[in-house]
Amino acid sequence: MSKVYFKAIDSYSKTEEISNAAEQLLIKLVEEENLCLEKFIPLKVHFGEKGNNTFIKSENYVGIINYLKGKSIDSAFIETNVLYRGERTTKEKHIKLAKEHGFIELPILIADGEHGEDFQEVEINKKNFKTCKIGKEIANKEQLIVISHFKGHALAGFGGAIKQLGMGCASRGGKLAQHANSIPKINSLKCKGCKACALRCPENAIIVDKKAKINKDKCVGCASCMAICPYAAISNSWLASISKSFNERLAEYAYAAHNDKKNIYITFAFNITKNCDCEGHNMKPIVHDVGVFASMDPVSIDKACLDVIDKNNGKTVFRRGRSTLDYAEKIGLGSKEYTLLEVK
Repeated sequence: MSKVYFKAIDSYSKTEEISNAAEQLLIKLVEEENLCLEKFIPLKVHFGEKGNNTFIKSENYVGIINYLKGKSIDSAFIETNVLYRGERTTKEKHIKLAKEHGFIELPILIADGEHGEDFQEVEINKKNFKTCKIGKEIANKEQLIVISHFKGHALAGFGGAIKQLGMGCASRGGKLAQHANSIPKINSLKCKGCKACALRCPENAIIVDKKAKINKDKCVGCASCMAICPYAAISNSWLASISKSFNERLAEYAYAAHNDKKNIYITFAFNITKNCDCEGHNMKPIVHDVGVFASMDPVSIDKACLDVIDKNNGKTVFRRGRSTLDYAEKIGLGSKEYTLLEVK
């Protein structure tokens, strides 16, 4: 049974307390799990899309950074380019945005190169993939500290450590492979032809002529249109036949990014929004802030986040995507069974 360490903090405004808690949990994890740390450990983060206001800012990671410095361990922020067009599509623009968002404490590495061309085929031999395209600068590292922001996601249901591994460590080609056939469906009775989806679509895959229509040849399945539609006309009903396949593909890519590494997982459950930090607009949290989690097991830490959020709110907050945990456990990524150890 895996261990998940937890520090409860009730507000994202308590930056210093959050930073100290992350360092405290990291120290606890290293000591209790008797971890051997590499000489270079990058921090896998998410810089937030331009216009997003709820991503976890780097000032919350200072405690982690200071701990590594105190151990004479070199580090860097590491990320991969996104699939859709935007400010994080190419290495140059991605780094520029990261610095604009305050990620200045460490050097920045874009793991899959300028346009997503730098990747390593990692062999896994699973149901959906024999190999996975992982960003080269991630694939060749022995150890990462995978820092996740726990929140919702239009396609995956929720995003935490598994999504940060699966989608976050994949090259652009790997992201496309995971999204394969994930084409949203537009309800023509609900659609008002407002063009909000067309204006938000990063691939110009939506045409509006009284009603919106999706060009399946252009759509990359990023689900941005689902999140932006003000009339809920673009639904996930299309997921009925392929959602399990998407969840499986996500878990398999997470397995590829995790396997044979001594990764450390630290998750920040603050600014818990309905959708993900890839959404380039203001969002509001849907539940109260929770705290910081740490574990060696990406499945356990995601399950613990879901359980604590549900307990705090007296209901199931994120219903979709939980099959990801089932399949991730089945293929050996981690365990849904865990012990939660609250650190005071």
